[in-house]
Amino acid sequence: MTATRTETLSLTDGRELRLTVAEPENAVRGGLVVLHEARGVTDTVRWLVSGLAAEGWLAVAPHLYDEVSGDEAPAMVSGLSGDAVLADTDVAFVWLGQQGVSQDRMGVMGFDLGGSVAMVVAGSRTIGAAVTVGGGGILEPLAEGLPSLVEVAEELTCPWLGLYGDDDAEIPFSDVEKLRDAAAAAPVATDVVRFSRTSHRFDTTPEASAEAWQRALNWFDSHLR
Repeated sequence: MTATRTETLSLTDGRELRLTVAEPENAVRGGLVVLHEARGVTDTVRWLVSGLAAEGWLAVAPHLYDEVSGDEAPAMVSGLSGDAVLADTDVAFVWLGQQGVSQDRMGVMGFDLGGSVAMVVAGSRTIGAAVTVGGGGILEPLAEGLPSLVEVAEELTCPWLGLYGDDDAEIPFSDVEKLRDAAAAAPVATDVVRFSRTSHRFDTTPEASAEAWQRALNWFDSHLR
């Protein structure tokens, strides 16, 4: 797998933002912002960043907050503000631009919390494509500072793909179907794929995990040109 590194940026508002980055060994096909799960930038997120770079994408994961335990994650998520999350994501997009990636070749992908935020980004920023994996907060927002995903769905500004497991204990498949219906009204290409016998983390069914990964790659291949 491609090596990752973490940079710390000093922002104009006095804050610092860490970015975990992986660069392709050869030509860069485009740039992807990877939004982390509720526990932060974990080994799983680093693997995702590395795997995308191995496929030719310049991948960058902004640390919306420091890595926390599973018990601490709900408190961190509930305190998130949409404006702050979008601001940190914007920094990552600017960073990609500074590396020579044009806006139409930028995308966003996220899992769990990051999947929800990826859809929020896809409804408020002009980029090339977005992928949500197991993003919650479909009918009710994950935090007071974030919208529900059905609110965002009709406002999508770029092609969006949602990937969900039917055995997700946190997200009923009936909610996923409501999200599918809402996204179908968006003025851009959308798709929702459900995987049977698959949990929230996509780690109980290797075949489904491999298919979801390939579908995400194909989505970016199709829309980031």
